[in-house]
Amino acid sequence: MAKTVKLADVAKAAKVSQGTVSNVFNRPDMVSPEMRERVMAAADSLGYRGPDPRGRLLRAGRVNAIGVVTSDYLRNFFENGYTRRFLAGIAEECERHGAGLSLVSAQNDEIADWNIRTAVVDGFILNCVVEGSRLVDLAARRGLPFVAVEFPPESGFNVVAADDDQGGRLAASHLIGLGHRRIGILSLEFDDSDKTGIVSEERAAQARYSPTRKRLHGYRETFAGAGLDPRSIPIYETFNDRETVEAGVDAVLEAVPGLTAFLCMSDVIAIAAVHHLQARGLRVPEDVSVIGFDDIDDAASLDPPLTTIRQDIEEKGRVAMRKILGASEGEPVSSVILPVDLVVRRSTGPAREP
Repeated sequence: MAKTVKLADVAKAAKVSQGTVSNVFNRPDMVSPEMRERVMAAADSLGYRGPDPRGRLLRAGRVNAIGVVTSDYLRNFFENGYTRRFLAGIAEECERHGAGLSLVSAQNDEIADWNIRTAVVDGFILNCVVEGSRLVDLAARRGLPFVAVEFPPESGFNVVAADDDQGGRLAASHLIGLGHRRIGILSLEFDDSDKTGIVSEERAAQARYSPTRKRLHGYRETFAGAGLDPRSIPIYETFNDRETVEAGVDAVLEAVPGLTAFLCMSDVIAIAAVHHLQARGLRVPEDVSVIGFDDIDDAASLDPPLTTIRQDIEEKGRVAMRKILGASEGEPVSSVILPVDLVVRRSTGPAREP
């Protein structure tokens, strides 16, 4: 078996101290170019590639990487416009601090348990968790700093979330102001039970997914203020994908004859709804108005461009990363609620006459 070449071997070959060799590899600016060249020549001749970073990290007690945990497939980070921008915000802040990123899958309890227990990271960003999610328990048990994104702020953990209540109010108020009264809601999941379909009042009252619950509360509060019975507005729960959204559009159009508008809890839902309405021969917004939530990149390029509720998705990622770094420095637990605003484009218009 070949002998492992050590830093001391390089120092002996170059006829310098071990400290000088260490500086060449770790703090090259402290060594003259001539000395660097001499040491590197000795290292190359011996086949030495530099100090093993694992030893330094173990001594420091840090690995200089943050784990981003998703309960969805990892590929969703790259396919979904929202998660791409969220991850970009985290990565931007990582670069500023010289930290790395690790994507951690938690598709089910068994995978989540193993991956969170064994991930080589300094902390976790838990992406879009359900209230009461086991991910929070697992992260807390691991004993590393973590931030729960879109988790209830009153949970007592570090939380970063959009002002979903206000976003719901803005979206519903926009449609009410355009004269819409026959409205349907295409929602995100209410929990992790893999259910889709028309939502009962009992299920609506028990939503565990914080963005869904808060956006729905904003919608319904606005309906009540406008004299509409919130219970008369049907809700169809989707998986935030094309197939379930198309089924939702069909079901709600059947449930509400003469429907003139859809409130969609994400831009992914709204874009799929627009495409399906057009495939059915309906014009947007002349026949049916559609409003989304998030303002992902595809929203502005849709035909017609999508009216939506904008949240600063990249900033959400940046704030989550900064809170992880702050927690590592002993900052107290807190919640950050990021503002949202209405972006009016051409997918919404005045309600048509009955």
